[in-house]
Amino acid sequence: MKIQEGYMPFHEYQTYYRIVGEPNPDKAPLLLIHGGPGSSHNYFELIDDYAKTGRQLIMYDQVGCGKSSLPEDESIYVKETWAEELIALRKYLHLDQVHMLGQSWGGMLEMYYLTQFDPEGIKSVMIDGSPASIKLWTQEQHRLISYLSYEDRAAIAEAERTGNFSGPKYLAANDRYMERYCWDDPDENSPEPLRRPTNGKRASLIAEGPNEFTENGTISDYDVTDDLHKIHVPVLVTSGTDDLCTPLVAKSVVDHIPGAKWHLFANSRHLALLDQHDEFISVLDNWLTQND
Repeated sequence: MKIQEGYMPFHEYQTYYRIVGEPNPDKAPLLLIHGGPGSSHNYFELIDDYAKTGRQLIMYDQVGCGKSSLPEDESIYVKETWAEELIALRKYLHLDQVHMLGQSWGGMLEMYYLTQFDPEGIKSVMIDGSPASIKLWTQEQHRLISYLSYEDRAAIAEAERTGNFSGPKYLAANDRYMERYCWDDPDENSPEPLRRPTNGKRASLIAEGPNEFTENGTISDYDVTDDLHKIHVPVLVTSGTDDLCTPLVAKSVVDHIPGAKWHLFANSRHLALLDQHDEFISVLDNWLTQND
């Protein structure tokens, strides 16, 4: 299977991209948009085999992440930059007709892109585990925290009260919360791509904040709920029963997008691609085939 890597010039920076498989006139390529802000394309390598069906996969690292440039300039780390980069990448790689899949923050970026720029040539969109409103997201994270042990709840509450997110009790509590609703900390048994660094610490801290429930970064005012009615392409929303993106968060997206469909993965956390790999690929394949 052919894998091609390269860099797109973007302002004075560089955006890394990775293309798996060959172009196919019968199957539009799938553009994968990673989460964070501050993650990387790494986990999308778990889909590489899917390119054997004859569909080209395109993944990239958003500026500030992975193998792309990591600017010092804090003003770069805003949704407008990443939307502009997405627009530039489509142009640069000639993705005139394309399916898109965005996970977590990647889905938020898709919603922003679709509602504010009304792009052409989008055959279908998958929004995996993404909120339309950060306010609702943080509200739901606090509800999820309420299911943790008394000790963990107390450690998180104390960290939020003092603004000190470096204490050992808080860090252990946050790890347990993330393992329960997001994914496990990678270890030697994890798939290799998950063990690689994402290099997105700065992007994450500036754009999101210290964790999933204290959103005080540049995207903390993100709310596209009232604009979702402008989306007029086929949309599939997916989420897990045990996901940071709770069913309420997912439903608030589905309900506002005309004709949107929803697939809820049982026994899955924030990355169904990892927790329910085969089911995820099957849902993905059915969806893309319907919308070619």
